[in-house]
Amino acid sequence: MKKKISEAGVRNMKNIRVGSRESRLAVVQSEMVMDYIKENCPEYTPELVTMKTTGDRILDRNLDQIGGKGLFVKELDAALMDGRSDMSVHSLKDMPAQIPEELPLIGFSKREDPRDVLVLPEGVAELDFSKPVGCSSRRRMLQFQAMYPEATFAPIRGNVYTRLAKVDSGEYAATILAAAGLKRLGLEQRISRYFSVEEMIPAAGQGVLALQGRAGEDYGFLRGFCSEESHVTSVCERAFIRELDGGCSSPIAAHAVVKGDTVVLRGLYYEECSGKAETAVEEAPVSEAEHLGIMLARRLKELCQKQEEK
Repeated sequence: MKKKISEAGVRNMKNIRVGSRESRLAVVQSEMVMDYIKENCPEYTPELVTMKTTGDRILDRNLDQIGGKGLFVKELDAALMDGRSDMSVHSLKDMPAQIPEELPLIGFSKREDPRDVLVLPEGVAELDFSKPVGCSSRRRMLQFQAMYPEATFAPIRGNVYTRLAKVDSGEYAATILAAAGLKRLGLEQRISRYFSVEEMIPAAGQGVLALQGRAGEDYGFLRGFCSEESHVTSVCERAFIRELDGGCSSPIAAHAVVKGDTVVLRGLYYEECSGKAETAVEEAPVSEAEHLGIMLARRLKELCQKQEEK
């Protein structure tokens, strides 16, 4: 049954309450949107509304053990529904594949660097394989181990600063993070190595900010902040993971780029039962971006199934 949006949430928005997780990175990302509003929409006054999500509170277990990516948006969705906020700013890669119709994604930012990166302890130049790499993403672990078969892993949770502190303390040999987050926090100097998108296919939506609002509201004032290219790539990548029912624990990855009138999608699918992984690249006209995501997902699933039959 669909939830009913509170009457308090439907209003003439002049004070724009921007919902955000309370981590420093989430706040920085929300401030990027608020700065745009201040500079380009003087008739609106943005106000930051922060909250700790369930995913931020539970740090002793992997996300697949406690409910997946939806735990990072549940409280923000509730605030939108009951009118405590007017829009939410998310890292698109943290968004569930399925979005409530009442709370649509209303736009996507220009993409920051989509690559994953290796972060070593401060002052260390070489990876120490006698210690585990701090990583809770099976997508990253699968691809990293293909490059470094001798690597071992141990779970790591928490915000960027918490993870860096754990690495610097010697608890881990390194960690793997998104370049976009480190750059937005002014921590680019901590990056020890960039992985190309061919070496490590990013999570769908990595580097993109997703703006989420309430159905029926007018968010046209944000049009200049949003990127049409990011809209195309995001629709393509999210169609891929949605077709594969990709949750936070699934080693599924998708990265699309627009080249003229064409969108090129690179995807990774891992078959849990067989342990088979397949990657492929396909392209299609920009107008067929969503269809491309669905078709590549089906192709990779078929390839894995054929491998299992052999």
